[in-house]
Amino acid sequence: MKQAIVVRTDIGMGKGKLAAQAAHASLKAYESAHTKTQSEWKQGGQKKVVLKVSSEREIHELADKARREGLPNAVISDAGHTQLEPGTVTALAVGPGEENLVDRVTGDLSLL
Repeated sequence: MKQAIVVRTDIGMGKGKLAAQAAHASLKAYESAHTKTQSEWKQGGQKKVVLKVSSEREIHELADKARREGLPNAVISDAGHTQLEPGTVTALAVGPGEENLVDRVTGDLSLL
């Protein structure tokens, strides 16, 4: 079991902002997973990987692929209270899910 968290590098988020957005994505996708998936992922150590993309378009394309694979996923848009304009898409979490399925969606991306 694995979860991939994908963040945008083209919008100039600071390190703290990026970490917060990744955490939002992780939790939201986890909450949308089936109870059995949640349990298996937690018991397996909650494996995560953080990856990068350089556009909002890529986030939405990956979210579409995740939906087609039947994976829980969450696209995060910023509230706009600090560094970014309201509604700016910042991150995506794919999974938790079977590692091979998550890799079908995110396996070609580079680590952050």
